[in-house]
Amino acid sequence: MSSTSTIFTPFSEEELIPKEEKLEVVKKGKTFSIGVPKETCLSEKRTCLIPDAVQILVNNGHRVIVESGAGEGSHYSDLLYSEAGAEITNDPKVAFSQDVILKINPPTLEEIEYLRPLTYLISALQINLRDKEYFTQLASKKVNAIAFEFILDEYKQLSLVRLIGEIAGCVSVMYASELLAMSNGLLLGGITGVRPTEVVILGAGIVGEFATKAAIGLGASVKIFDNSLSKLRRLHTLVDSRVPTSIIDPKELTKALRRADVVIGALPRLNLPPVVTEDMVMKMKKGSVIIDITIDNGKVIETSELTSTEKPYILKHGVLHCGLPNLTSRMPRTTTKAISNFFLSYLLGYDEEGGFENMLIHKSEIKQSLYMYKGRHTKQLICNKFDLPYHDINLLIF
Repeated sequence: MSSTSTIFTPFSEEELIPKEEKLEVVKKGKTFSIGVPKETCLSEKRTCLIPDAVQILVNNGHRVIVESGAGEGSHYSDLLYSEAGAEITNDPKVAFSQDVILKINPPTLEEIEYLRPLTYLISALQINLRDKEYFTQLASKKVNAIAFEFILDEYKQLSLVRLIGEIAGCVSVMYASELLAMSNGLLLGGITGVRPTEVVILGAGIVGEFATKAAIGLGASVKIFDNSLSKLRRLHTLVDSRVPTSIIDPKELTKALRRADVVIGALPRLNLPPVVTEDMVMKMKKGSVIIDITIDNGKVIETSELTSTEKPYILKHGVLHCGLPNLTSRMPRTTTKAISNFFLSYLLGYDEEGGFENMLIHKSEIKQSLYMYKGRHTKQLICNKFDLPYHDINLLIF
């Protein structure tokens, strides 16, 4: 065989890395503590654990420390958490100094100072809203950081992203309905003898799927755009082929936008240009509504801007633009329940494996969810964007 021949192997490069022999894995005791701090930014109302989940975790031998008021936005009082077995603290430093920190939004620079070395921080990352200082300061604390956006399940699916995406898709259509009624008095949907409103959805992923189902349920006329034929085919099958789909062709898209009453942007555009240009927006009907759901992962619409709960929309070229990065916070109780269900199973899995370190060794999907390990940056995507030193997680943990 010549030296240039390609050798085919069923194993991945990661699987071929030599591993030490493991004679026995000694389980660590269930003594780790979980901190649930109160959210302080983006008018956040969601939290990561509901009282029922706290009760199960406490019954399994864990300590749960909840900062006072952490559940108020989701209508869970301190009393409910206390009765479930949580310890309530008024000091955010106490909540942030536990073994595992569960947060919705990433910690602020001030909150990072409260973290202890080797702590496991689990939160959203919202990479488009971060700067280099966030990562360098977090690295200086030598913590292990996991982002919602990177959490994989055993089937290599982004399970938590999917869960939040399902809610975001439904909420986007319901909120668009409110904005449309306010901007030009139209009912989102279809009524006997009245032309149904036109909804354009950009993105045929999970968010696009649930937005489509919600819009169809209200009786709207829906059109979906995506550059993935397989995603379009899948969605076409799910909605019984009742919805026209199209590849993102500028001419076809411009035509659809001119007729649209509502545009839902559900297409992550990290480090990519927007799909809808300012010129396309200028041709849209006055009083129409744009909701850019994935704005924290890059703009789908060129004219969209980050907005807040206090000022949820802006008006540009006569079109209402909503760019809430935490849109599901409008339905905080449902979202909190969904996130809590996920983390309950996630943390109970921690028990079965005998700690996070063992989980990282045995489960590659858990390993790949880290973007920082003991202060080292382990996600190529983040390192490229912020010019940070990259470390291959498979060489740090094996």
